[in-house]
Amino acid sequence: MARTGGRSSASSGRGNVGPGESGGRRESGVGKRPRGGRSASVDAPREVARDVLRAVRERDAYANLVLPGLLREQRLTGRDAAFATELAYGASRSLGLLDAVIADCAGRPVEEIDGPLLDVLRLGVYQLLRTRVGAHAAVDTSVDLARSESGSGKAGFVNAVLRRAAERTTAEWIDRLAPPDPLGHMAFEYAHPIWIAQAFADALGAQAGELRDLLAADDERPAVHLVARPGEITAEELALVTGGEEGRWSPYAVYLDGGDPGKLEPVRDGMAAVQDEGSQLVALALTRAPLHGPDTGRWLDLCAGPGGKTALLGALADIDGFHVDAVEPAEHRAELVRKATRDMPVTIHVTDGRDSGLTPGYDRILVDAPCTGLGALRRRPESRWRRTPADVRDLTVLQRELLTAAWNLLRPGGVVVYSTCSPHLPETVAVVSDTVRRTDAEQLDARTLLPSVPDLGDGPAAQLWPHRHGTDAMFVAALRKPE
Repeated sequence: MARTGGRSSASSGRGNVGPGESGGRRESGVGKRPRGGRSASVDAPREVARDVLRAVRERDAYANLVLPGLLREQRLTGRDAAFATELAYGASRSLGLLDAVIADCAGRPVEEIDGPLLDVLRLGVYQLLRTRVGAHAAVDTSVDLARSESGSGKAGFVNAVLRRAAERTTAEWIDRLAPPDPLGHMAFEYAHPIWIAQAFADALGAQAGELRDLLAADDERPAVHLVARPGEITAEELALVTGGEEGRWSPYAVYLDGGDPGKLEPVRDGMAAVQDEGSQLVALALTRAPLHGPDTGRWLDLCAGPGGKTALLGALADIDGFHVDAVEPAEHRAELVRKATRDMPVTIHVTDGRDSGLTPGYDRILVDAPCTGLGALRRRPESRWRRTPADVRDLTVLQRELLTAAWNLLRPGGVVVYSTCSPHLPETVAVVSDTVRRTDAEQLDARTLLPSVPDLGDGPAAQLWPHRHGTDAMFVAALRKPE
């Protein structure tokens, strides 16, 4: 995907992001599937991407949950499905930059533009500035989308805005519209709210010079990570079956270039699942942490939904004859945990982890706490534009309460691992430091629990990064209760 060096010439087609086009138009009917009486000239992959943007805007939907159903409805597969996915996720990630360009070209704030037209404009500007789609194709297909739904008059407005947007390269738009300060300029260039870029810089600390690399990695579409279920299939076998590549850090990880993992036989049969390698490492850190006294096999996942880490813990516990209790307060998420851990030695408790009523005495407890999710923005394309600094305060209160509850359930000599899919210091170091200050907790060097992984920070906590490790930005801390 083209980033900031401008785009290809107007005569080019989709390039490396989807099926080729001739002169900006398809020569065949492939990918054109009229629906609901719409014109057959409407391009189906772009229509799907537009519908995803609309669902996100109108219903606060999640793009990764809406897209699969639309792809099935339109019967898009292969390169057409990949192109629709790139457009939907890419435009969702790039929203701040796209809206700034649209407002400049339209001469009005985006809030004053009709929502359906704004969806089409975002899709068109994304193609112009961040893909190799030719300008002619990007403009004309967007005008077709607008005309099919809103008529020729509004289609003319879309045409005018996009032609103005096409007059400058990406780099020229960034120079024109980005804030003048270095942090603001970098955040605008890589489509991040400034407060998130600042949070990343703070978490990087002395390595804040890596911020550009981090933002760039966070703005790319990530590879699909699979986890091989221990006792069911090895990573080597899973890689051979799926055509993937064995992971670098987790002994159970496999990387896929793309495609629909749900169609893979090992995933359908429950021998594998989709899980970021960083999340796998969190679960492994819990199992590797040194205890005082024997491991009696009584483990707890205090924040289990939707069940990915619980399933890995359950599979490992099953090998040793151990047992996992899993706590999830929401019934619909508890059902996801049940499905993920079927036939495993896992008991699900639908209750609040802060007051679970469970009997203390656990050897190992995982607190994968609810958080802002700033470390997983690349997998949740619209999230960066939904989160605000105000969200942090309530979350940190919850995180402290959950970690305290876990501490009270832990046996002397046991270990609790605290993790978040956010590197934001108030959610990570501050929460752990507060617990250490209020208790007699011994903080272990979590980096030793991820022995093959380099560049995890200064310790004692471990911090994973997309630009260093290819994982989500998972934070891991380990606390042991003195005997």
